[in-house]
Formats: sequence, structure tokens, C-alpha cells
Amino acid sequence: MDIKDLKVLIKMVTETDITEFEMENADEKIVIKRGKETEIVQMAAPQQYLAQPVMAAPPVAAAAAPAAPAPAAADAAPAVSKGETITSPIVGTFYRAPSPESPSYVEVGSVVEKGQIFCIVEAMKLMNEIEAEFRCKVVEICKENAKPVEFGEPLFIVERL
Repeated sequence: MDIKDLKVLIKMVTETDITEFEMENADEKIVIKRGKETEIVQMAAPQQYLAQPVMAAPPVAAAAAPAAPAPAAADAAPAVSKGETITSPIVGTFYRAPSPESPSYVEVGSVVEKGQIFCIVEAMKLMNEIEAEFRCKVVEICKENAKPVEFGEPLFIVERL
């Protein structure tokens, strides 16, 4: 399944009263659940594409991740009043720079122009650049480099300029 199709599925589920969606064919299985807890999207790749024999470890790590950020989200609530939150449009891994040797795209205090890259969210080996939709100043960076992120999870808090 293409990442664009996955985004459309997630959007459809979040815009309706559906609490669970499951789709399976010969090559892949997709499960999207929502409710009181953080939304979790799990997707098993076809066996021919798996680089490692065990696929269960990443969903467990992704499911455990929301437990730790919950206190941070409570602390971040006052900061939201100072600006707008840039959230992750997909589930993946957050990267602040294009490579480990490169400088970060943005730092706290950076002025970001419309269309400029904030970060990369890697999903299924695809590097998705997260771009600014408006001119702003970075107030806070909410995630650590190379850490997993969930759909809708805050990445940056910014002030419009």
C-alpha cells in the first residue's frame, strides 16, 4: 500500500465515528484503532520485503511510547497558548537533520519561511519532509532526534510572524 493511500485511510477514520478499521489482503494487513488512548496504526509488510524476520518489535515500541510523553504533553499545554503546534502527519521516526553529520533544519529561535523544511519523518523507508505552511519562529522542539512519533503528535511549537 502506498503511503498516500495510508494517509487517506487515517484521515477517513479520524473524520468519522469509526473506532476500529481492519483491512487484510494476501500481501499486507492494516489495523487502525482509535478511542480514549492514542491512535495506533500497525501495518505488517509482506514477507518478501522484510529485512529482519521479526516485525513485532516496532509496534510494541510505538505502543509504549505514548506512556512517556503524557506528562510532557501536560507540561506543554501552557506553551501551546504561546503559539501553534506543528504535528506529525504520519506515524514514523522523527529526524531533525537530513543526515547524522548535517546540522539540524531548525533550532529553537529559528525563523522559518513558508515552504522551508522543519524536519523529516521516516515512514516505511520513505523520508517525508515536513514543511512550514506559514512564516514562523520556533519556540519549542517537542521530540528528540531519531525517536518514534505517532500521527498527530506535537513536533514543534511555533509563533506566527
